[in-house]
This record gives sequence, structure tokens and C-alpha cells, in this order.
Amino acid sequence: MRTPRVVAARRLQRRRERDAAGLFLAEGPQAVREAAASSAVHEIFGTSQGLTRFAALVDTAARSGARVSEVTEDALAALAETVRPQGLLAVCEQQPVPLEKAMEGGPRLVAVLAEIRDPGNAGTVLRTADAAGAGAVVFAGDAVDPYNGKCVRASAGSLFHVDVVRSPDPAAAVTAIRERGTKVFAATGYGDTDLDELADEGALDAPTAWVFGSEAHGLPADLLALADARVRVPIYGGAESLNLAAAAAVCLYASARALRGHP
Repeated sequence: MRTPRVVAARRLQRRRERDAAGLFLAEGPQAVREAAASSAVHEIFGTSQGLTRFAALVDTAARSGARVSEVTEDALAALAETVRPQGLLAVCEQQPVPLEKAMEGGPRLVAVLAEIRDPGNAGTVLRTADAAGAGAVVFAGDAVDPYNGKCVRASAGSLFHVDVVRSPDPAAAVTAIRERGTKVFAATGYGDTDLDELADEGALDAPTAWVFGSEAHGLPADLLALADARVRVPIYGGAESLNLAAAAAVCLYASARALRGHP
């Protein structure tokens, strides 16, 4: 049976409703676990089997004040966006961070997603940025909503580990980051600077922000002009290029490796 709370939660599949409520859906035990660890869980919906299987996780969230509701398989399927939901789903509080606050602690690595609209790509870059030690990920301009269901799933819980910033103006965001003394590198297949050369010169040893654009359109001229360097990932084989997520991983880990030797 779909209760009024299930109906209300299902509305969160739409961005307008998410923004109005300040809530979003996190599907599956991994996402719910990370949400519970950051005290972001508002309510948990689970099937009888799911609540039993993940009882310890559900109990942890409940002790933090989350409401727990048992629902039918059909009700959970209506909330989930995957073909085979894993029996557990949470309504979570959005926790966006203003850019100025995200930069206060002086993060050594930042990823800026400029106009990236594919939720799978965006979530994967967010996950990679977290793995590489980034302190903040900026969703700039007309980028996908970081609380989009597919983006949340692709982030595999990393959404709850880093400062997630929403900035309506990519150029203003990049300018603000530069004013904090952070180097800004724009990743582009047409860059005039080679990533390996940049690393060999020690240019990645300082706090860095990487700016990534969409696969379809790349980065606009104004953002490229604001960067300290326009960087291409070297291609040693016959491939024409790397996709966004792969290129971002190479760039972010190049910075992570350089920063590891310079605490």
C-alpha cells in the first residue's frame, strides 16, 4: 500500500520537488549507510526483508532520529529508480555548501563540473574526486542536479563525503576559487599544456582546482581564458580521446599523487 508519506517521497524524483523540500532519495544500503553516517537521513523506507537484512544499519539511522517505515515490494519499486531495488531507500536532507564556506578550509583539491548534464558522468566524477582526496565538488552553471537519483547512485556514497557546491555562474565560481590562491587547470582535449609535463614541472604540487566540461560541448572560451593552464591528457595509443570520467580520473589522481609528497 502506498501511504501519503510514500506518495510524498515519490515526488522527490522530480528536481522541482527536491529543491522545494530540501530533500532527496538515496537508494540502496551503501548510499543509506553513508547518509546515516553524516546524519542526513530523514526517513527510511524498507521492505520486510530489507529491514531485516540491514537491521544494524537501520538501527543506526533510527538512533539518529530517522523515521523507519516498512513498505511493500510494490511501494518500494515505485520509489526506486532501478530495475531491482535492494530493499532499502532513504529520504535524505540536502546538504549543499556555499562556495565561500567550502573554500574556507583551503581544500587542496577541488573539482568543478561546468555545465555537465549527464548524471552518470557527474556522479562518477564526484566519486573519483572523493577517492582522490578532493575537499569540494562544484556543480556550476546549468549542471545536473547533484541530488538527481542517477547521480546519487553513481557517486556510491561520495555525495556525503565532500562539500557539494551549487554555483549558478561557472565563471564567477572559478574566479572566486582563483582569488583564494588556488591554481585552476582546465581539462580539454585541445589544451596547449600536456598533463605529464605539468606534473614533471611540479605545477601540481600546490592546491589545485580542475575544471571539467561536458563531453558534447567541452568548456566555453570564457572558462578556458580564466584557467592558469589548459591541459590535455596525453594519448599514447590509437584512441581518439578519453571520456569525461576517465579524463577526470587521470587529472585528479595526477594531482593527488603530487600533493601526497607535499603535505
